[in-house]
This record gives sequence, C-alpha cells and structure tokens, in this order.
Amino acid sequence: MKIGLIIYGNLDKISGGFLYDRTLIEYLRAQGDTVEVISLPWGGYGRHLMENFSVLLPRKIKALELDVLLQDELNHPSLFLLNHRLSPPPPRIAIVHHLLINETRPGWRKGLLGIVERAYLRSVDGFIFNSQTTQISVQNQLPAGAANLTNSIVAYPGADQFKPDMTTEEVTARALDPGPLRVMFLGNLIPRKGLHVLLQAISFLPPGTCKLVVVGNPEFQPTYTRYVMLQAAQLNLGSSVIFMDYLDGTDLSAQFRRNQVLAVPSSYEGYGIAYLEGMSFGLPCLATTSGAAGEIITSGRDGYLVPPEDPVALAEAIASLAGDRQTLLKMSLSALHRSQSQPTWEFTCQRIRRFLQHLTQSK
Repeated sequence: MKIGLIIYGNLDKISGGFLYDRTLIEYLRAQGDTVEVISLPWGGYGRHLMENFSVLLPRKIKALELDVLLQDELNHPSLFLLNHRLSPPPPRIAIVHHLLINETRPGWRKGLLGIVERAYLRSVDGFIFNSQTTQISVQNQLPAGAANLTNSIVAYPGADQFKPDMTTEEVTARALDPGPLRVMFLGNLIPRKGLHVLLQAISFLPPGTCKLVVVGNPEFQPTYTRYVMLQAAQLNLGSSVIFMDYLDGTDLSAQFRRNQVLAVPSSYEGYGIAYLEGMSFGLPCLATTSGAAGEIITSGRDGYLVPPEDPVALAEAIASLAGDRQTLLKMSLSALHRSQSQPTWEFTCQRIRRFLQHLTQSK
C-alpha cells in the first residue's frame, strides 16, 4: 500500500498521540508499505484555518497517488474544508486520539471548536479510534447512522513499549519499601494533565507523606510551567517535589522502576498511554473519571479514579496508599497483571493494517 499521513510538525514530538502515530508508521514501513509523511507547520488556530485554502497541498497529495490518506485528527482545523477539495480523493481516515471539544475551554471558543471539529469529522471516510470512549465521543458529534462510522476500528495502544519484565518479587519489595510514598507524574506540562491539582492535593497532606517527581516537557507551554513551579513554591512543597525535564529510554524506565505510584489527574484523556506504561512496571495509577482512563484502570483494584479538578479526593487516594502498604502491594500486583493482559503494539498495528487493506481493496 502507498499511505500518506498528515500531521503537525514531525513524529518525534513527545506525546502519547505522536507515539501511537509513530509506532504505526514504523510498523507499516516494516511490512513493506510506502508511507509519505505530510508535515504541516505548527501555528495558531487561525493560521491553521487558512490552510484549508492552500493551493499547493491538494496538488501535493494528488501527486503522491496514495491508496489511503491518514490524518491525525489534531490537524482538523487545517483540513475540514480542504478534504472536500481533494480530487480524486483517496480514502481519508482520521486517527482520533481525543477531540478538542472535550477539553475545558471558554464557552465561545468551545463553540467555535465544535463547529470546525464536527465539520472535519463529516469530511473523512472513516476512523481509527484509540478507545471506545473516543469512538462514542465522535459518534455523539455526528448524525445518527453517519456512513463514515461504518468504516472504523477501535485499536487500543500497546502496553509493551518498555518491556520491563518486572517480577512480582521486585514489585513486592518496592511497594513495601518504607518512607514517603514515591509518586510520579508523567506528561507534557499543560493544564489538561492536572499537575496543578496534584500539587494542591499534596499540600493537603501531612509533611513527609509523599515525594513527587514531575517528568515532563517544560517548554510545551512555558506559561503553565512557570505557574506550577510558582504554585509549588507558594505551597511550600520545595522539599517534596522534584521537577525533571522530559526523559526517555532507560532514564524514564529508571523512574518507573523507582517510584511506587503514577498520578496523572487529567481533566480529560482520550486514552492515557502513560497509565499503561506505568502499569507495565507495576505502578497503581491515580487518574480521573473524565475520559477513557476507566478503560484501563479499575478504581480500587489497580488504581483510583477521582473526579477531575478535585484535589481533596486525590489527596485522600494518595494518603490511603501511603498509609497502607498492603493495599499498595495488592494494587501494584493488580496493575502489573492488568498491563500483561493488554494488546501489544504489534497486535494493534496489525489490526490497523488489515483495516486499511480492506479499505483499499474495496475502493
């Protein structure tokens, strides 16, 4: 197959969505498919809207003579009109990680996003969803029985990126290790990931209850990064919180192995690959009831789900694990077991490739 992928920037960007796209493209190329990555420049929402009137982009896509055109749904403001100008169009398949309309935003801006995003969802021929939650979210934005929903697949992210091979003995020893509960936050430093809520929650706890290490890109939204650092200082959390830059490979694995709990209390997650990664190291996860975290985490078994923007409930969850290491142990082993029952990246990418083959054969 000859496949195109439209993204903003490049596939090296650090986020769960880009990891999903990158892993899929690497798999397709390894199977002998040709994949052309069509990169659009990052910019403001208004600039992206203007890209719908590009003369060069439709010509470039036509010249590639693609069998199928994948589009990361994040690119929807650049494509909601342009998709109708692709002639003859290859099948246009949106990879949907989560909808921007599900994020917390001012009313007028959310209304504008909704108009544009719904128009985009109507402009494609099918979907690859990363979760059932994302699938339902898209269904709710389209007319009942929309034809493009029949060309869709739910393909969960793989849980084997790190392949840590954690033993029950390692997980047990770590969970029963005394001292402050070692909590890890992993994610881009943006408001949606809820670091400000986590810091507030920790401030409610007695000193020495936990230690937090924050792993995330501080340059993604510098204003928010400055905000949470100032917040930590104002809450007198200097001795309880360590801010680290983005880590990968063995450095990130070392943090997963060292810490005892993963806490990412996002206001919304279309899936939450970080939770899967943490659970593969036997880390119970603290997340919220908003979005798809509940498809990964069973609250009270391998982590806790709390309401979004609720630092009190989050503090109670942290305190319960810090004060009861037997419960922490049970949850840690359950998290490890849960991750082992999740699909591998190879299984997921194989399903997507078969889905794309079916589409191209039925053109």
